[in-house]
Amino acid sequence: MIKTHLIMKKEDIDEQEMSAGKIAVVFDVLLATSTITAALQFGAKEVIPVLDGEAARRVSKGLIDGEYVLVGEYEGKTIEGFLDPNPLGLKDKIKDKTVVLSTTNGTVAIQKSKNAQKVFACSLLNGKAVAENVIETRKTETIVIVCSGSSGQFCLEDFFGAGYFLDCLSNLQPLDLTDSARAALMFYRSFKDQSVSTLTDTRVGQMLEKHGYGEELEFVSQYGIFSVVPVLQPVFKKEEKNSREAQGGEGLSTGVYAFYT
Repeated sequence: MIKTHLIMKKEDIDEQEMSAGKIAVVFDVLLATSTITAALQFGAKEVIPVLDGEAARRVSKGLIDGEYVLVGEYEGKTIEGFLDPNPLGLKDKIKDKTVVLSTTNGTVAIQKSKNAQKVFACSLLNGKAVAENVIETRKTETIVIVCSGSSGQFCLEDFFGAGYFLDCLSNLQPLDLTDSARAALMFYRSFKDQSVSTLTDTRVGQMLEKHGYGEELEFVSQYGIFSVVPVLQPVFKKEEKNSREAQGGEGLSTGVYAFYT
């Protein structure tokens, strides 16, 4: 049986414990991991998650002008000079480009999880595909589901997304669930026919709706419509670094990771 743990918020991540051969599946349903999923589905070359706006600008210095976009928010407000990190708004702006993404919660949770054996970005949009990939490729018996939360607070939408993923996973393999993981699964099964209202009624969902993002809420509430499986990997090999430097970029330093499919 697969041991399955659930972390309620990014502040509870034990980075040292995560490095002990775990598979990390990260959720920030509103909106970081939904945006990562959609960006790759819409044709982005890669998505580089960073801690904050300053880190995004620093990373961009190693990229070629015109071949990347800066996308990000801090505490719900779009970072100056960045694109807004909502998936539908990015659709026509990111094809074949590197997306450098900074968010208050989701990209921070990803950074804190990067020592895991494998890190997935998961959402309602691709939960089924991620579950199938985890089963097919896992080399460990322990999965850690990370709910990003919001500035130290529990977020219901991430808990709901985790429950959906666990439901997909349980259809493929018997699970050994912690109580927190079991609670997420039970919560999802109780409200699975109400995904739009469940997300909209959350604190973050209400804020998004208030600011005119109702269409985005409906979009990210859809189950399993995408087959992309974002996996965190080192950004590029040495020869690619040299190529970027030759074209005018500085090249990226080691330790930079991106999501690919």
